[in-house]
Amino acid sequence: MTDPVLLSVRDLRVSFTLDDGVVQAVDGVSFDVLPGQVLGIVGESGCGKSVTMKAILQLVDRPGRVTQGEIRFRRRRGEVEDVVDIARLPPKGPELRDIRGGEIALIPQEPMASFSPVHTVGDQIVEAIQLHAHRWRPDGRSVSRREAREITIGLFRDVGISMPEQRIDAYSWQLSGGLRQRAMIAMALSCRPRLLIADEPTTAIDVTTQAQVLALLRDLKVKYNTAIIFITHDLGVIAQMASYVVVMYLGRVMEQGPVDDIFHAPKHPYTQALLRSMPGLHGRTRVPLPVISGALPHPFNRPRGCPFHPRCPDAMDRCATAVPALADVGVDRMTSCFLHSEAESAP
Repeated sequence: MTDPVLLSVRDLRVSFTLDDGVVQAVDGVSFDVLPGQVLGIVGESGCGKSVTMKAILQLVDRPGRVTQGEIRFRRRRGEVEDVVDIARLPPKGPELRDIRGGEIALIPQEPMASFSPVHTVGDQIVEAIQLHAHRWRPDGRSVSRREAREITIGLFRDVGISMPEQRIDAYSWQLSGGLRQRAMIAMALSCRPRLLIADEPTTAIDVTTQAQVLALLRDLKVKYNTAIIFITHDLGVIAQMASYVVVMYLGRVMEQGPVDDIFHAPKHPYTQALLRSMPGLHGRTRVPLPVISGALPHPFNRPRGCPFHPRCPDAMDRCATAVPALADVGVDRMTSCFLHSEAESAP
């Protein structure tokens, strides 16, 4: 018997209404996350990965808004589980505030911009623990500041921060990039979340620190049985971290499936092009890597039909007028391409 779905996103659409027109940043995205699973979301910059994650937490900046779809999350209150549609909750309501940071935590792309520069890193994590005290005390009792400080020191040890008793009183600008990233992970884990969203957490750090952060996330997943949504444009990172992959382009899901199937037998021409552009371990040296022809369209000038057809080497006449539906192409495999399914997406 499989575990019940932890997070189910269905037909999610997010648009930004600007003076020059409407930008459809997320256009009908659907996927599921199981307990303890690492789901990788990959695609070029500007494909809607980060906006999708912000929509899950109701953190889309104005003038953006969720215009359609369901975000059903299986939350736990004590020993009781129930399913709530996050898209229907008031963005500033107490229920969503309890979920955000408590049961779903975010590791943002740039930790320097996420910590307050005028408060110590430890104080900010202590405040989060006290705010979500019920995650540590199911009996409803509060957590004292001294207890929260001890919990924070323990979290610092868990994420590999040396001298945690001293570093807890440091400001974010006093820490190196790798230590800030580890402190941000400690902040995300401070309320024992069931789902962790990591938005390109290895972008601004060197390769050695990147490997350490990835190993840390893998260890924490096993220790806490936390599900992870890992957002990146780096397919190498996805190969290391994820068990299931969602490939996005221009706000739509092009293909999704188990990581081994996606890497060894990609179905969609966009996925194939992404994989061809990766350098191989045994590839020839001093040979230019293949690139995806063309460029991402302007947000106000989205192509009709399949969004990838202007850059697709296998495009047909039908691709320019109709949008392919995300259809089953195997066990746990789905793709949005007329090469594999005749189904069209509803207009």
